[in-house]
Amino acid sequence: MVQKVRITSPHVAEAEPGLWSNCLRVKDSVYLSGLTARANDGTTIQGANAYEQAQVIFAKMKHLLEAAGGQIDDMVTMTIFLTNMADNQQVWKARREFFSGDFPACALVQVSALAKPEILVEIQGQARLAD
Repeated sequence: MVQKVRITSPHVAEAEPGLWSNCLRVKDSVYLSGLTARANDGTTIQGANAYEQAQVIFAKMKHLLEAAGGQIDDMVTMTIFLTNMADNQQVWKARREFFSGDFPACALVQVSALAKPEILVEIQGQARLAD
């Protein structure tokens, strides 16, 4: 059986036990669940628009990848879910603030809704850590 390690960060609240893991490391691969701009209190949504919410999400990704022994530029693929495709430029703006060099391969998907009406963006991803 492949050893998987649950990675946590004090900056990113974990879901209730039995639901999901925000971050799992398997060898040199790191898997990030769909993250939103939900605050650590589990209720408050941080960010009034897609740009601010994407900033919160990318910061969470950065914290989790650093806790896994990597860095945000180790991200190789992302799937971005938006409730309004017109918000894509706001997400790209936030993404440019966190990534450099070769950006992750990416899919952009519009969905009819996310977990709460105030949530405009959700992003999941995978990273490969350097040898």
